[in-house]
Amino acid sequence: MLTAFATLLCVTALLAYLNERFFHFPTTVGVTLAGALASIVLITLDAFHLIPGVRGWAAQLLQTLNFTNFVLNGILAVLLFAGALSLDARQLLRQRGSILTLAFLSTLISTFLIGFAAYFVFGLVGLDVPLIWALLFGALISPTDPVAVLDLLKRAKVPARIETLIAGESLFNDGVGVVIFLALAGIAGIGGRHDGGVSALEVLILFLREAGGGLLFGAVLGVVGYRLLRSINQHAVEILVTLALVVGGYVAAAAMEISGPLAMVVAGLVISANRHEVFSEETGELVESFWETIDQVLNILLFAFIGLDVLLTRTTGAQLIASAVLIAVALAARWISVALPFMLVRAREGYGAYTVRLLTWGGLRGGIAISLALSLPASAYRTHIVTVTYAIVLFTIAVQGLTILPLVRRAAEASPDA
Repeated sequence: MLTAFATLLCVTALLAYLNERFFHFPTTVGVTLAGALASIVLITLDAFHLIPGVRGWAAQLLQTLNFTNFVLNGILAVLLFAGALSLDARQLLRQRGSILTLAFLSTLISTFLIGFAAYFVFGLVGLDVPLIWALLFGALISPTDPVAVLDLLKRAKVPARIETLIAGESLFNDGVGVVIFLALAGIAGIGGRHDGGVSALEVLILFLREAGGGLLFGAVLGVVGYRLLRSINQHAVEILVTLALVVGGYVAAAAMEISGPLAMVVAGLVISANRHEVFSEETGELVESFWETIDQVLNILLFAFIGLDVLLTRTTGAQLIASAVLIAVALAARWISVALPFMLVRAREGYGAYTVRLLTWGGLRGGIAISLALSLPASAYRTHIVTVTYAIVLFTIAVQGLTILPLVRRAAEASPDA
């Protein structure tokens, strides 16, 4: 395990260096593309027997690390807490109506739009995927990835209100998406905590317990952290306390079967909202610098993992056709699922005409979608879903990630408030 992680770390450092030294793409985009390119090289070397067994070695490396555990049960808690801590929590609180409306309604709408469309597309190309599995695919691909989004927003210079809206929605819809995925998995009777199928009422109770429990537990964690941190003024101890809060809190949330991602977001926001009371100026800079550095390092590591993993899955022609169609479907569903709920908040909160376009094109997918896809149990349908998930993630990071900055500039020129 340590050897596999050390290898991944060294490869990631090399990819990040090459991107920063020669290409200067946004980090998540550049490292993912470099990882994908490295995968192509490995496949080519293996195909022409130039380095026999290299593809098998790479696959074994990634299997040893286990992407799903690496993300969902590993770095996700740290990334979400760090992302929430970096936000202006007071500004987010002022925009809570629009953020929560989008996070919940948009994710639900997108799940069913993509799910039903995927069921039709899979059938059209001859891939027999049951409706419930297509809906599971809709649930795992609908949430935007806060890790990818936050990295781009730091470079984009969007107006503060729009940055808060995009980042806040992305942080919360991640937790909502995981809850919806677990609920649908319960209905399907596959894997997870709820094997054997559940009723509609049990699904509703599950959703309320996971989401509501995660929000409440996160608030409790945040208050506990606030009281502990306020009573001391030593940056090493404060860093240790926040680390314990994140890792211990995430493990506790999993044990209570509530949403760990939502709990981490809320805990981070509670501390962020009280940062001037919690930290002195000197210790605050050191603690926040630590979390920013951890966030960037794990961010780079995660997207290198995606890039290396993305092309090592064998695909068929039918899967590639389905992937091409469903990339367009996912983009259209994102636009519809944002535009409809946005009607409820746009006039009241005064967002500009470009905001829906920014939310749509800035809706990158990443490690969370892939880890949920890989968590599905082995079946005749799993490879179809994993392949299409990889394709959508790579498209959003490579194409949308590379073109979002020009869109932001046009939005700023057309309307300062987007």
